[in-house]
Amino acid sequence: MDLDTLMVATYCLVDDALKAEVGVPLRGRGPAPALADAEVLTIEVVGEFLGLDQDKAIFEHFRRHYGEWFPALRRVRRTTFARQAANLWVVKERLWRAFAARLPHDPEISLVDSFPLPVCRFARAHRCRLYAGQAAFGHDEVARQTYYGFRCHVRLAWPGGVIEVGLAPANVSDLAALPSLAAGAAGYLVGDRNSWSPELAGQLREAGLCLLAPDRWATRDPDPVRSRSLSRARDPWHLASRLLRKVLGHTAALLINAQAGNPPRQLARLLALNPHTGLLISPGPAVRAVSSMRARGESRA
Repeated sequence: MDLDTLMVATYCLVDDALKAEVGVPLRGRGPAPALADAEVLTIEVVGEFLGLDQDKAIFEHFRRHYGEWFPALRRVRRTTFARQAANLWVVKERLWRAFAARLPHDPEISLVDSFPLPVCRFARAHRCRLYAGQAAFGHDEVARQTYYGFRCHVRLAWPGGVIEVGLAPANVSDLAALPSLAAGAAGYLVGDRNSWSPELAGQLREAGLCLLAPDRWATRDPDPVRSRSLSRARDPWHLASRLLRKVLGHTAALLINAQAGNPPRQLARLLALNPHTGLLISPGPAVRAVSSMRARGESRA
């Protein structure tokens, strides 16, 4: 499909999910926003798919190239758009979980991992006022350096859908976050060396969950062959919204990709490429697509 078709598919998916999962109006008082919530979420999801992960970049891209699709986007300020998007963080979480439940996956195989999420440069960490009392100092084992911020812990279901995600201070270890990530999991749970714990493995085994993780210390690993096969914002409000935007965008892309009949995780197939230029094929505003989106907006009003 081309980029226009992806936009329409995402809008229809989000709009239908909003009606099914939320149902009731999100605002009990005050004027309605110029941009519909389904439009804001569509812009965010497609923006993440295109690699635009900053509010400013997303706003400017769609205002410049898709102003005909979202006329109200040309009348609102960037800060208004960003504030509305941040206010929808609870909605993003509900839509993500709804999409994840519909995503084809194997519930018996889960993978757990984490990655650092610094909030400022290390040189500024001691005088940084962002997330005071929430962020902490931690160690990035890949970069082999100390950082200040958070650590994002995720659980994936094969072949790659995000099923659970959590944000913790950087000094919270993978092992400490593992029990909450494993809640609701079944079958096999695959982790790295930071997830190795005979005591926790025994507890999870009693719950019917088999933890597969290499030995914590590579030098004394009793089965190195097996281990090699296993290894591999400015405030909490905006941070939660941006994190959930990424998770929602990834899950929605996987779901649309599955509905299109493409192989799992081959998201590049969602967009066609011109064999001569290598650019995305986007033959201009699709009249039927715009009409469909506007008709949905009028029926909602």
